[in-house]
Amino acid sequence: MSQTVITVFSRHGCHLCDVAVETLESMKSELDYSIEITYIDGNAELEKLYGEQVPVTHIDGEHHDFWRVDPERFRACLETHRQRQ
Repeated sequence: MSQTVITVFSRHGCHLCDVAVETLESMKSELDYSIEITYIDGNAELEKLYGEQVPVTHIDGEHHDFWRVDPERFRACLETHRQRQ
C-alpha cells in the first residue's frame, strides 16, 4: 500500500497554517503519512478556491477540512479513508 499523502494548502506568513502543519507533523510518525505543503499565493485558481479558508487539508487529494486540524477528527477521517483503499 502506498503511503498516504496529506496536502496542506497554505499561504506564506499564515499562522493558522503553521499550527496546522505542526499538528500534522506531531502525528505523522504514529499514523504514517507524508505531508506536502502547497502555497496558494499567486495561483489564481487556488486562491479562488481556498483564499479565505487556508489552511485547507486533503487526504490523498480528497478534501478533509479547513482552518484548523482537529487531531481526533483527522485521525477518524484518515482511518475511514484507509478502509476504503
